[in-house]
Amino acid sequence: MAKQTAKIESASADAAAKSLASRKLLAEQLQRSFAPLSAEERLRRAIGGDAPGPIALVSSFGAESVVLLHMVAQIDRALPVLFLETHMLFPETIAYQKQLIERLGLSGLRVIRPDRAELAAEDPIDELHLSDVDACCDLRKTRPLERALSEFGSSISGRKRFQASTRADMPFVETDGPDRLKINPLADWTAEDLSVYRRKANLPPHPLVAQGYPSIGCAPCTSKVAESEDARAGRWRGSDKTECGIHIVNGRIVRGGASS
Repeated sequence: MAKQTAKIESASADAAAKSLASRKLLAEQLQRSFAPLSAEERLRRAIGGDAPGPIALVSSFGAESVVLLHMVAQIDRALPVLFLETHMLFPETIAYQKQLIERLGLSGLRVIRPDRAELAAEDPIDELHLSDVDACCDLRKTRPLERALSEFGSSISGRKRFQASTRADMPFVETDGPDRLKINPLADWTAEDLSVYRRKANLPPHPLVAQGYPSIGCAPCTSKVAESEDARAGRWRGSDKTECGIHIVNGRIVRGGASS
């Protein structure tokens, strides 16, 4: 029985390794073909079938989210849009999410929430973030999103290279675990590119941006940022944490030292 179990586990590991190798090869091929394209063309190609399907957009409806949401609305308004409602978000973010969904006519919204049983067991009084921010993000973001993404072959992210030095070489296409790809169509965009697009499309800003929040996450772990500070200085202020934990690079969840 033990030998049979070992053989099954070995076969499973081999299959996972082959799947990851296949995904890496596809990511490299798509990276080469996407590199010379505009962000809109990359997005259209990914949604149109170049990326393994089904495909979904993951959006925080944060400070910069409206640009990518608008691009998606021009291509496929029914595309699944996954929104993590952690039960710790600013009320302004919830209101902004509803405003954008209505304005852009996006019909594929899926609100993803933490598992109730897990919350009751691990954070019954909503104070886990005070003692262990990594555990809180894992409970409220990483696990719920991974469950939600399990049915998809690719996801679309709004991450950009300018946001952090650790993203300076971020590709347009990367592996996201052994069975999924992550598409970053805006990887080479700058803050100015985003600003110009928003103005031309007359898109509404997140209401908290004008109040001094250039990067917006959960309310307990987001603070205002001074003009002289980095845009993400208000995230998990006072700790060395800079990553929420929902991004996977080369098949592993990135935590702690990497930037979100």
